[in-house]
Amino acid sequence: MTIYCDPGSLPGYPGSAEPDCAVPEPSLLPAALAERPDAQLVVLGPGVPLDEAVAFTARQRVERPSLGVVLLRDRVEVDVLAEAMRAGIREVVAAGDRDAVDAACARSLDLTRRLSPAAPVAGAQVITVFAGKGGVGKSTIATNLAVTLAAGGRRRVCLVDLDLQFGDVGILLQLPPERGLADAVAMAGRLDEDGVRSLITPYRPGIDALLAPAGPAEGDQVDRELVTELLGVLTTMYDYIVVDTPPYVSDQVLAALDRTDWFVLVVTPDLPTLKSARLTLNTFEMLEYAPERRLILLNRADSEVGLTVADVEKALGQPAAVLMPSSRDVPLSVNRGVPLAAERPTHPVARAMGALAGRCGVQDDAPARRARGRLFGRRR
Repeated sequence: MTIYCDPGSLPGYPGSAEPDCAVPEPSLLPAALAERPDAQLVVLGPGVPLDEAVAFTARQRVERPSLGVVLLRDRVEVDVLAEAMRAGIREVVAAGDRDAVDAACARSLDLTRRLSPAAPVAGAQVITVFAGKGGVGKSTIATNLAVTLAAGGRRRVCLVDLDLQFGDVGILLQLPPERGLADAVAMAGRLDEDGVRSLITPYRPGIDALLAPAGPAEGDQVDRELVTELLGVLTTMYDYIVVDTPPYVSDQVLAALDRTDWFVLVVTPDLPTLKSARLTLNTFEMLEYAPERRLILLNRADSEVGLTVADVEKALGQPAAVLMPSSRDVPLSVNRGVPLAAERPTHPVARAMGALAGRCGVQDDAPARRARGRLFGRRR
């Protein structure tokens, strides 16, 4: 279904096929979309001001990620094109070129159909590890969680480094950056299992890694649609997918969050981190991610810094699912390039990882289910 909006549409719709719905003002688009939940494309005519087109698209990028927006202009200028692309508008074409309008709409509709979420394979779960602030141990937790989930090769796990600018998974696991996410760009729109296998880097039995690009410039080429396509293929190949993310919400992160089964929010007992965590939880609320699927991991939970576990839970309005202790063994393991969960599986930090795996549905790790009580005893 296509919706067309143009305040000055005297000549009529510029494309060949008439739209299913036409509205005269951008302010009426939210109501039109609410009445048509199956709408796949919005075409904004040349009479729609650029700032309104950008604001509308940015809002839909969060509320209806698969909805395509095509912008028509009397003249396609470079600065307009750049601003539109940043907002998430799929294409900008000349309103007087009917063939170009038809082609742009067809490409957008095809992309929307390909982005429609497919039913995941039973048991293939996506666990996204997120933190709104750097330096809280997010990547270390993601790598140790992947090791724990793999259980020595009994399960298949893929660790995806979605920090496209400064990803650390490769260095944490001492993996050579020979291939990764950047190489998927050339296969966008036609990825299959063979293609994905050519991108992954094996780590140890049961664990593969999909590494971040080597540099920020390459990361810019990995867009939201490609992330969605990659995760769709990965869910057919593995039992668990662990996604490590940057400390901010980008288009690519939103694509991963939309496919996520378990949201792991990493926090530490300090006020700046708690502020960013509270904002993150507010964002999850706005995006309507299920509260029972949000897991708070309190890292360095036993640090004597003036904030107790109860203080943290009160600030966040949600109990911590897992408490992870401080340990100098963690930075030592990082510098050795071997996750603590692989090197010392009975370590208190490794047992906390077992507890997190248990909260994500892994039922056969008895030490994990008892980890919280053993590590900290009775909580105040």
